[in-house]
Amino acid sequence: MRLLANPLANPLVNPMLLRMGLLLFAAVAAFGLGLFLIRRLRKNLAEESESLNHAPLAAEGLPVHAYHAVIQQLKQQKHELTTRQLSERRKAKASDTLSSTILSNLSCGVLFLNTSGLVRQANSAARKMLGFASPVGLHAGDLFRTGTLRPEDLRPENMHSGNNGLSSEASIEQALAPALAGTSAIRGLVLNYCTRDGESHVLEVAASPVLAEDASLMGTTLVLTDKTDIERIRHDQKVHQEISSELALGLRHSLTTIAGYAQQLACSRDAELARHLADGIAHEAAQLDRTIGSFLGGARVASTSC
Repeated sequence: MRLLANPLANPLVNPMLLRMGLLLFAAVAAFGLGLFLIRRLRKNLAEESESLNHAPLAAEGLPVHAYHAVIQQLKQQKHELTTRQLSERRKAKASDTLSSTILSNLSCGVLFLNTSGLVRQANSAARKMLGFASPVGLHAGDLFRTGTLRPEDLRPENMHSGNNGLSSEASIEQALAPALAGTSAIRGLVLNYCTRDGESHVLEVAASPVLAEDASLMGTTLVLTDKTDIERIRHDQKVHQEISSELALGLRHSLTTIAGYAQQLACSRDAELARHLADGIAHEAAQLDRTIGSFLGGARVASTSC
């Protein structure tokens, strides 16, 4: 009866104590549930990590070993590309060396001019013909400033398109303009050239534009051929022919004179006339002997000099 009379002494009857008990029970249950969920989550994460390390391919992406394989493949491709680049560089260097060797041993002069008409490359033969230690950087007009075109070589195929021809005062730069512009090639252009040291040369010039794969102009090549010796031989032959013609005329005149004197001598009975005719024959014979001796001496000197 006392117990029932004091409601605070009985926890089942006191609502405050009952609420506190329920809250404590709920907190303990929530803590236990949270601890269970955390352990469950850790276990799931561990299982997923292990499955990613051993699985060949996941739906979300590549595994770690697959990334390593891709990286190794990329490194291998990079190594192959580097090796190929080094090989191409060696081939290009070998090609340049071969081209330089061939150009240096050519008897013809070879020059390369850029699109502005400036010399970018020249072999040793071209430097020797033009008398420059290094013509690189010179313009075509300055390069052939001391040269003159031959009037007989101002042919229509070497002229500008639309023009009937060039005047005798035309410069070499004007004659080379079609090749420098990339419109057409120039062949057989002969000019008289004098170096800075005073040496005279007869040069035959051939110019060809160099086009890229897209048909754009890269520059112009000039090929120089020294025709000095050939022109000298032609001149000597021409002089020799002229001398031979004069000699033939002289011989014919002397022989005609001697024949006339001989006929008169055969028909004459006058001793004084016969002596005069004999002197004339002797004079013509001596003149003939001097002419033939001079011709043979000149031919002997020419053959010795050659």
